[in-house]
Amino acid sequence: MSEQKSGPLAGQRIVEFDAIGPVPLAGMILSDLGAEIVRIGRPGNAARANSGANAILMRGRHTVELDLKDRAQRDQAMALVAQADALLEGQRPGVMERLGLGPDDCLARNRRLVYGRMTGWGQNGPLSQSAGHDIDYIAITGALGAMGRAGEPPMPPLNLVGDYGGGTMFLALGVVAAMLSTKSTGKGQIVDAAMTDGAAVLMSMFYAFHQAGMWTTDREANLLDGGTPYYRCYACADRGYMAVGAIEPQFFALLLDKLDLAAGDFPQNDRTCWPAMVKAFETAFATRTRDEWTSYFEGGDACVAPVLSIAEAPGHHHNAARQTFAEYDGVIQPMPAPRFSATPAAIGESGVLTIEDALSRWG
Repeated sequence: MSEQKSGPLAGQRIVEFDAIGPVPLAGMILSDLGAEIVRIGRPGNAARANSGANAILMRGRHTVELDLKDRAQRDQAMALVAQADALLEGQRPGVMERLGLGPDDCLARNRRLVYGRMTGWGQNGPLSQSAGHDIDYIAITGALGAMGRAGEPPMPPLNLVGDYGGGTMFLALGVVAAMLSTKSTGKGQIVDAAMTDGAAVLMSMFYAFHQAGMWTTDREANLLDGGTPYYRCYACADRGYMAVGAIEPQFFALLLDKLDLAAGDFPQNDRTCWPAMVKAFETAFATRTRDEWTSYFEGGDACVAPVLSIAEAPGHHHNAARQTFAEYDGVIQPMPAPRFSATPAAIGESGVLTIEDALSRWG
């Protein structure tokens, strides 16, 4: 019997083929939301599937080791797919087809299957067979070119925009949407999630701003790219930083008041005043430590917050109150999100299974 999981996706079964980048995070999120997921990993890798650097991304699902180049073991994988509601894979286009586990093969065996495919460039197009990583995918969408300091090379935003924002989230949304469609149509389908497509969608507002003449192609020259004095970070006396996001006039007025700066000296949207405004803000924030400024601004509406490190963030009292982070299996990690009133998400059990056990659990 399958484990009883909570969450809005409880009862949904997903096969996740081992991959890097967006697929493991998608599997983690869907598992947190209640889906029962069996990961198919390469032989010899199961022991590290839920340990070390993999401890968070691989949480909440069981791993089965199969050599997919072996026909008998490939057939065992297909037997699992036959009982699944959805499948996640992140191979280069054509790899799953060559293994005999492509969409045509799987949908012939399970007509209700949602076949979720994750790539950087997409399943077709001139670059579809080329290697790449997050930085390459967001480079051609305009996202990377909009980030960083003026006159310097663009700064990669970790791999949050391509892999995870443009990849994981669109794959997870696409799979859930397709599973909803299956409930009404009785038919599965292929979800072609490309990081280039997803990252482009994430840039929608900025493309709208640009076409409306409200966004230039110069970095540090726009509202949300550090170009405005009231939407950027400032160094403190201890070399900590405070993040300022006082965009609305009423919040900007509060910011000036808290910094003891005269509103008449700093018209918010007069660009000729911005250099002086930056200098004034720099001078003010340099007079106290980050923690002193945090206490001073906290609870107000000036839109100022401390810039915390990965080591510090779990201990922040707001995160602690909401249990945004918690220790699970001896590892401090982000807890499931979003939150549901009737079907709460939770981290499920994980571990290694034999293929026979996996099939039995879904039998």
